[in-house]
Amino acid sequence: MKNVVVAGGTTGMGRVIALHHLRQGARVTVIGSTPARGEQFLADAAALGAGERAGFVRADLRSVAENHRVVAEIEQRHEALDGLVLTQLMPFVKRHETVDGFEGVFSLYYVSRFVLSYRLTELLERGDTPLVVNIGATGLTKGAVNWADPQFTSSYGMVKAMVSGGRANDLLGVHYVQNHPDGRTKYLQLRPWYTDSGTNHLPQPHRTVARTLGKLFAKSPEASIRGTIALMDDQPPERLILRALDKPVDPSLPTFDPVDAKRLYDLTKDVLTPS
Repeated sequence: MKNVVVAGGTTGMGRVIALHHLRQGARVTVIGSTPARGEQFLADAAALGAGERAGFVRADLRSVAENHRVVAEIEQRHEALDGLVLTQLMPFVKRHETVDGFEGVFSLYYVSRFVLSYRLTELLERGDTPLVVNIGATGLTKGAVNWADPQFTSSYGMVKAMVSGGRANDLLGVHYVQNHPDGRTKYLQLRPWYTDSGTNHLPQPHRTVARTLGKLFAKSPEASIRGTIALMDDQPPERLILRALDKPVDPSLPTFDPVDAKRLYDLTKDVLTPS
């Protein structure tokens, strides 16, 4: 039986991936911040006849301590992992600082995914075909990590923070493979199609704008994630798998610079140690 964990698995693309694996007979644990959505996921799993194989962990993944707590709960539920899916992200119109002093976008787009990837490696290495799936903005080359002020303590802007967080996320898969050269776990970084995953997290007027754009241009989560599910079921041979809109991405792009990847790892590696 496969074992899959999905961070951000109660809504959007993460939910579609989680339900797909439940239908395929896997044991699936989803992580989310909203109890009602978690309860709905468990109810839907029960309706599929998969209630005993479904689990929900409530957590605010903006907190480093919460990520470490989640790891401990997953270790209690799973003896091995075949898939770890990372979708957690939230834009902040105004700068949000977490309890750990991280800017909000950076905390979800990079720090949380960093902690879960590394801390769950032991379980992943026990899996039959272990794969980390990191859904982000792979293939976009605009911008870079805001090295001078990665937490945007001055001159904050939502778009600037999202771009910097996206470039940090690009480097995560690179340093993961660097730091696990003999590992079996593959790392899939991808950019899906523009997807209608809900807008309730946005304040007005941004919510109305996003809903309008979604109706005009966005794919459904089911359609957007179809290629990702196919890659999970039939993995390519390379350790670092890069895809954008279901097409391969050149690993030599500057956004995957191994020197920058090591620099980012060194700047943030302290979060891997539980306090």
